[in-house]
Amino acid sequence: MEFPERLINLDLVRRLVTDQFPHWAGLPVRPVARSGWDNRTFHLGEDMSVRLPSAQAYADQVEVEQRWLPVLARAVALPTPQPLALGEPNYGYPWKWSVYRWIPGEAASPGAIKSLVEFSCQLATFLISLQRIDTANGPRPGPRNFYRGGNLSIYDNQTRAAIAALNGRINASAAERAWRAASTTYWEQSPVWVHGDMALGNLLLTDGRLSGVIDFGQLAVGDPACDLAIAWTLLRGESRTVFRSVLGLDSATWHRGRAWALWKALILAAGMSKTDGAEGPHSLQVIDDVLNDYAGES
Repeated sequence: MEFPERLINLDLVRRLVTDQFPHWAGLPVRPVARSGWDNRTFHLGEDMSVRLPSAQAYADQVEVEQRWLPVLARAVALPTPQPLALGEPNYGYPWKWSVYRWIPGEAASPGAIKSLVEFSCQLATFLISLQRIDTANGPRPGPRNFYRGGNLSIYDNQTRAAIAALNGRINASAAERAWRAASTTYWEQSPVWVHGDMALGNLLLTDGRLSGVIDFGQLAVGDPACDLAIAWTLLRGESRTVFRSVLGLDSATWHRGRAWALWKALILAAGMSKTDGAEGPHSLQVIDDVLNDYAGES
């Protein structure tokens, strides 16, 4: 079930806030520069944000963030969203929604990062701090978070279908070998916390340096490999080497991280997932990079 995007607008947010949180009723509501696919986000006053799921598939993520972000915030190495209130469905909008403390910064982009090597070190340090938090009673991978932190095999059929669809545009046999090699390995240690969506839009910069991490809707405890995909979607050369070195994870986990990047790039390039238009060509570049990296270690 999806809620029409045009109806998740300033008027709806104002009505929901006024009705449920009248002490904030007089604050201005403004759209944010980049709102994302899964949720629509709005400024509320100067130091808060309102975030509403855009479809049923993302609705269950709201209460996960409300429950766990305050716990994680005490231990992670960068600022994360602070839940201030949990909103209820109303005015035709069917799901729960959240009010957060606003985190200053701009969404990361390759051209805005001052030093990719420093950025990779900061990001690895953040992930280490996340992985060290006690996982007792933490949410497990499943449909709610699209199996981030779970076993790669859940996407085996989809990956193979994407490879077949792209045959002739990519090295299909190399893609099959890379996928097969990674998907037969498993995380054999205790589950750790994973963010689940380590993408540029969820990383904030201040003066070109990593200054915050947002969008924890796909949070889970499990295999950390899914959080490594950014090593191929963004990092290159020395920055990727530093990222891997600081994290200190075993080779099999690194291979699975590469497979997560491959899966995502394949389904984007094959038109099997939503894309903003620029991701399609970039996904072909990611596929080439993943396969070259795999060949270099084989």
